[in-house]
This record gives sequence, structure tokens and C-alpha cells, in this order.
Amino acid sequence: MAGKLKSKPGAAPAETRQLLLEAAGAVFAEHGYYDTTVRQICQRAGVNVAAINYHFGDKQRLYTEVLRDCQAKALAKYPPDLGLAPGARPVERLRAFVRSFLFRIFDAGPTAYHGKLLTMEMINPTPALDAIVNERFRPMAEQLSAILRELLGKGASAELVRLCVGSVVSQCVFYHHCRPAMCRLYPDLKFGPAEIERLADHITRFSLAGLNDVAKRYKGRR
Repeated sequence: MAGKLKSKPGAAPAETRQLLLEAAGAVFAEHGYYDTTVRQICQRAGVNVAAINYHFGDKQRLYTEVLRDCQAKALAKYPPDLGLAPGARPVERLRAFVRSFLFRIFDAGPTAYHGKLLTMEMINPTPALDAIVNERFRPMAEQLSAILRELLGKGASAELVRLCVGSVVSQCVFYHHCRPAMCRLYPDLKFGPAEIERLADHITRFSLAGLNDVAKRYKGRR
């Protein structure tokens, strides 16, 4: 178990709030939302058990804020247009999207629990999912849809674009969700920065090949 965070005597409300967010993120990632207790979080943060009620109202609201906080930090660190020049081509924007997506879910920084929390939320949803989908997932899905629509060409149906969005994203999340099994199948497999860059290149090339084929078949049926 990770070490207990230290709350300074007389800590400012903003500092205590941040301690709770960090502690809660780690504990939720370890035990899941439903099996995590308020007491566990407060013990990890080193604060009074009443602090969650004071700063967030209840465990559910704290959990929602944890998801918002780690998503915001991950997106600030690795935005979908990471490293892109103005007027970048759709192919370049697709790679930037894939690359930033991979770096977010494999980030080993202070909010390394980000990817695990989202995985757990997909498997066992909580009431927080609606807010996260509307605030975070939907804008990213719309951004990727716009990129793919350009690559597929004019007239691509909404269904085709949606299917292609799923195909691109599923390649990214597969490596995160199945990492324990993949690392057992391929013991030399690593997910450091260099490996993530190569994986982003592969997923982009593989996706472009599929998109080109799908676009040709779609045009042939019109």
C-alpha cells in the first residue's frame, strides 16, 4: 500500500482538498469505488474523517471530482493536439490523437491511477460516468470523429465514422486493459516513452490502412 500523505497542522482548505483528491484517487484505484470507505481515504490523506463531507459533500461527489481532476491533469499534460503545428494534415492529427491517448493512459506520474480508474469505471460504472462522458469523452470522440471524417472522405455515414472511432480507440485501450496478460505472453514488452512512440506509429499506420480500405469499399457501394 502507498504511504500515508501528510497533512500539515492548520493546512489551508485548498491544500486539504488536494490531499483528499490525491489520496482518494490512489485508494479508489486500489479498491474500486464501491469497496472504498471514507475512513480509508482520510487515513491515507492524514485528515479528519469529516473533511470529505466539508470539502465534497460525500464519497460520490469526491469520486466524481477525482475523475475530473485526473482527467484534467492528464489532458493538460498530453492534449490531443500534442506537438501539432497549425494547419496540420488529418494524418498528423490522427497520430497526435493516438500518441497523446497512449501517453495519458500509460502515464507513470502523480496521477498514474488515471488509466486504472477509467478502466474500472467502464467495467463497473458509477453515477459519475454520465458527467465524465459528457465533459471529457464526448469532446474527444467528436474531435476524433472530425479527423476520421476527413480521412474517409465526403459522404461517410455517421455509422461508418462511429465504427472507425471505436476501432482506433480500441487499439489504444487494448494494450492498457490487457497489459498484465500481454506482459506474460511477451516478457520483454515495455511501455516506456520510446515504446509508446513506436506503438503510436503502429496504431496510426494500421488505422490508416484500414481507413483507406474502408473508404474505397464505401465509395464503391455509393
